[in-house]
Amino acid sequence: MARGRILFVNQEIAPFSPENEQSLFGRYLPAKTQEMGREIRVFMPKFCEVNDRKHQLHEVIRLSGMNLIVNNCDHQLIIKVGSIPTARMQVYFIDNEEYFINSKSLVNEKGQLYPDMDERLLFFGRGTLEAVRKLAWQPHLIHFTGWFASMIPFYLRRINKENAFFSGTKMVITLTGDRFDGPIGGDLERKMKTDGATAKDLRLYGQTDYIGLMKSAITYSQGVIIGSPNADPELVAFAKENKRNVLDFIEDRDEFFARINKFYDSIVGSSRMEN
Repeated sequence: MARGRILFVNQEIAPFSPENEQSLFGRYLPAKTQEMGREIRVFMPKFCEVNDRKHQLHEVIRLSGMNLIVNNCDHQLIIKVGSIPTARMQVYFIDNEEYFINSKSLVNEKGQLYPDMDERLLFFGRGTLEAVRKLAWQPHLIHFTGWFASMIPFYLRRINKENAFFSGTKMVITLTGDRFDGPIGGDLERKMKTDGATAKDLRLYGQTDYIGLMKSAITYSQGVIIGSPNADPELVAFAKENKRNVLDFIEDRDEFFARINKFYDSIVGSSRMEN
């Protein structure tokens, strides 16, 4: 098996998030991948349920302080880091006072999406890639899980137009049972235009409900992992109909993670992963 550098971008990771199929996937797959000899970096949103004191987070000063423009307004990018000692794994957190400091999770206390959810997705997607670039750590592959990371493919394309840092980086998306009701709020198309969206981008992101966002992410990805028996069957069918490389779910976690790592090699190419 080739080594290689894998960037994991997760919506939830245990123990920073409540345990569920997605947060446990986000906790154990990166750790197993690291045990197999790969170099990894792991990112997630810094929702306020992630307690700085409890989880011993600290700000990474050399990465923080950049302002990102979202909806024609400056928003400060704050990067924090914590660790999972039992896994010898660090996790980087994307933080911002307007978008995350009062957000317990993906929805408000009424179970509804926040009105500015479109901006939160844009900020998280761009902020993650900008932080990785400031780390000067070039991933061979980005593996993202959860609809909150669904703008990663758009920003990877946009940033590549400006420089070659992510040149050749491949993308893999995990489909799990997470979803939300209705379209996200705001005016995503207009806000994407200010970030250099092309007409093709806007066609892909015309539908801003769960299915629409995930289909867009699948379209820009080279591989799709069915990470749960609860993955939406319409998305699974879409991935296969569009001839994406698809890895089906199996119950045995150790075997599944071993297959995922072989899947990485098939997406990127074993010889390149060793560079």
